[in-house]
Amino acid sequence: MAIAIRKTFFYKRNPLDILFSLITALAALSVVAITFGIFYILLKESWPAIQKFGVLKFITGTDWDPVAESFGAATTLFGTAVTTALSLVIAIPTALGIAIFVTEIAPDFMKGPIGGAIELLAAIPSIIYGMWGLFTLAPLMSTYIEPALQASIGRLPVVGALFQGTPMGIDLFTASVILAIMIIPFTASISRDAFNLTPSIVKESAYAVGATKWEVMKNVVIPYSRLGIFGGVALSFGRALGETMALAFVLGNNHQITSSLFDAAATITVTLANEFTEATTKIYLSSLFYLALLLFILSFIILAGAKMFLVRSRKKLPGEA
Repeated sequence: MAIAIRKTFFYKRNPLDILFSLITALAALSVVAITFGIFYILLKESWPAIQKFGVLKFITGTDWDPVAESFGAATTLFGTAVTTALSLVIAIPTALGIAIFVTEIAPDFMKGPIGGAIELLAAIPSIIYGMWGLFTLAPLMSTYIEPALQASIGRLPVVGALFQGTPMGIDLFTASVILAIMIIPFTASISRDAFNLTPSIVKESAYAVGATKWEVMKNVVIPYSRLGIFGGVALSFGRALGETMALAFVLGNNHQITSSLFDAAATITVTLANEFTEATTKIYLSSLFYLALLLFILSFIILAGAKMFLVRSRKKLPGEA
């Protein structure tokens, strides 16, 4: 049977088709090989730190002291989680609002310029965002926005604790705003394309029975496009999780777990960028590789979970197997 299959595959096909199949197969397998190669190198280089600190101790440890060679990832994991989550909270509603305006509300002469501006934002290098954040946004945040938040939301119980401290502009909040601006184009452009795929007859039917624009978007367009929206959010999530240079300018690289958004902090990527060249001891360098390994695993788990969700959701749609 196997011999018959091989004969059918190789001898009854055009040689160019066989060559094309082999090339594309190698291209596909190279992605898997590169992924496993990256994982192997990270694991190998971080092994001394894994042996010394273990897994639980390193993840929960708050020390980051290169002099004493005591390292823990809790502070960087905290900064990564806060900046990523807060940037998504800011970016997703804004991006959906942009997509809705461009597809359903804006006149035709405005759709092109707005769409081009969205794509231009996605093309700007992250270091440009970081320089703009340091020299323009940070002073605005420290002088106007953060004091206003302290005077209003900062006086509320419980939530007000997030806005305490001295507004310096180099903090978690500014970093999250910069990150939100960077990921808005990804969610907005993908959501816009998903909205445009909604059949016109479905929307026109909703308008015919007296639905408003808001009702059409809420009950027709968004449910029909939910997979595309989720895909854009997942892409933005991965982009925010791995951002480095923009945050390095405005985050402060302070290894601490804080209750205020107006305090400096550190993320995994910023720590790697700022301290990799300073790692003069073996355990220090290995701990940095350990951080990179944790980020690699975290990114893989989150994006794999998003992919599984998309697959399951697609199967539940009408007409899907």
